[in-house]
Amino acid sequence: MKHTLTALLGVVLLAGAIGCSTPLSTREKATGVGALGGAAAGGIIGATVGHPAAGALIGGALGAGAGALIGDQMQSNEQKQADQQRQIDRNREETERLRREQEPPPPSRQQPREY
Repeated sequence: MKHTLTALLGVVLLAGAIGCSTPLSTREKATGVGALGGAAAGGIIGATVGHPAAGALIGGALGAGAGALIGDQMQSNEQKQADQQRQIDRNREETERLRREQEPPPPSRQQPREY
């Protein structure tokens, strides 16, 4: 019963912290997923040796660390991709500008003169 109450309290605190914050970054999302996954795995492993709370705490900490590292790498890749897309867009605009400059002007529509 005590372990169930502790787990429930942890979930409520985590949900409150996540619900009240601004949108999470990729790093923060990965940290949360890693912490939850690690806590679940640690709790299961800890239960087999008679210490589910200790296993969940240790697993949660290790999972959060691994999730933060992975999330940081993912966020770095997202930033690189966004920078590359901005450069592609600038190059496309410059290409269109140069193409418009090199187009010959449209022929004038003068009426033929009658003599």
